[in-house]
Amino acid sequence: MNAADIDTETMLVMLSSLLHPQEFEDTVLLDALVLSNGDIDAAARSLQSEPPKKRRRLASTASIEGWLKERETSSLVPPRLGGENSSSLAPRVNSPTSVTKENTDSQVVKTSSQQKEIKRRAQGATKDAFTALLQPSAIATSSSKQQGPRMLPLMLSTPALVAEHTPCTMHYSVLPPELACRLYYTLLYASRDWERASSHRTSFYRRSADNKGPADNDNKDMEYWYQGRRRELPPAFPPVIEEACKIIEQVVNAEMRKRERYPLEWGACASTKEGEEPLLWRANVAASNCYAGAKENICYHSDQLTHLGPYPTIASLSLGVSRAFRLREVVPTDEKDQRAARTLNIPLRHNSLVIMHPPTQEMFKHCVPPQNSIDMFHPPFPPPPCLTEDKSELARLQAASNSRINVTFRFFRPDFHSRTIPRCNCGIPCILRPDMRNRYSEASPSALVRSGIDVQAGSSKSSSIISPGASAPEIRHGRNAVARYWWACAVGGRKDGKGCNYWKVMDMNAEGRGPFAGDTR
Repeated sequence: MNAADIDTETMLVMLSSLLHPQEFEDTVLLDALVLSNGDIDAAARSLQSEPPKKRRRLASTASIEGWLKERETSSLVPPRLGGENSSSLAPRVNSPTSVTKENTDSQVVKTSSQQKEIKRRAQGATKDAFTALLQPSAIATSSSKQQGPRMLPLMLSTPALVAEHTPCTMHYSVLPPELACRLYYTLLYASRDWERASSHRTSFYRRSADNKGPADNDNKDMEYWYQGRRRELPPAFPPVIEEACKIIEQVVNAEMRKRERYPLEWGACASTKEGEEPLLWRANVAASNCYAGAKENICYHSDQLTHLGPYPTIASLSLGVSRAFRLREVVPTDEKDQRAARTLNIPLRHNSLVIMHPPTQEMFKHCVPPQNSIDMFHPPFPPPPCLTEDKSELARLQAASNSRINVTFRFFRPDFHSRTIPRCNCGIPCILRPDMRNRYSEASPSALVRSGIDVQAGSSKSSSIISPGASAPEIRHGRNAVARYWWACAVGGRKDGKGCNYWKVMDMNAEGRGPFAGDTR
């Protein structure tokens, strides 16, 4: 390669590569080349004898090859010494690390004014090249969509923080310690036969007819479809789940009486013993999950509303090892440019209950992420001997465990019974989805009419719905009500996700849904 063909920028890169890992400012490198009459080796030796005057950090994509390619398409012309026989500041070289002395002799800079002019012009050229390399292209900048400011994840480690930042409430030591342990042993032992989901094991239980209340409806006919597949009728609650459920119902109802209810929540109350307050919520289904080890998880999702209906309340009990529970809001479409969703982390320890109040399923998605490590759970009580006659199995259950058992108690609404669910063109029951990306900030009459509820113009919610001292979730959690729900094909469990694209907006009145908490019909 002729020295005359090597421009100033290339020489700067070659000199910089000889000095690696030391990094120098461009002006320092250029001064060294000028003082050494374009001898790259001599310039490198002079700079290696002294520490760098100013360090610079190059982008990870910058390289000699990148600079060479940039130079081939650049319109920048390197300065040359005047006269028709003059060449570039760089002498002719035969290799990147050697310089021909014969050619350098004719290129010696003779006056200080020439040196200053060359330095000024070369510095301007290299500065422009650096700017072009390090800045994003104008095309990419103009075409990229503006995103709202991102916020760091927030750890919600206390019940007060959970209530402040989410529609949920956290309750520690919700069950008596012995009952919590007995329930953990029972479900951990039963989980051996549970169905394997994507990354954990899962099972459903239903409340038997002997324990159902007037608000329930023939749940033996829950006929049972999930993710587009017909399932066998779930087994009845074991006695230990029934015992725990009664305690959790009391906790959930006490919390619900403190809160303002949403108009589309279930409006009927279950009767209780004389002198007791009616139950606003009564569980008739328990979805159970087993996460064995730190890597078993479930990805972001919101719970299906097909049988739960709008604005459900779900009580999630954790047993065994502590795991993280994450919530992330689905930001409305018209707010995406102003803000981004924030990840909220809630640590779930043994015998803790998270109540997902409305509108958690309409506003948020949640997950149980994989973790790098977990603390083993040491059960404080022995397993019940009635569980199995195998003593070795009992000993294994009592040993330190890495498993978490999760039981989510739910109320399957009778007005969303299986026989009332529309079927798509595939012939299977649809799933109910909320319009999470189009929300409004309060339950206005016009919004309720869009959902199919008749509301008198200007009327407000019944005062019987709101308890004294109730909080206002509309104010605390922003735009928390959805304008519509729709029925869609359950593509998840049929034909490898290829459904019929069935879609229909749910009409509450036409479909005979209700009664609702805000119903004025």
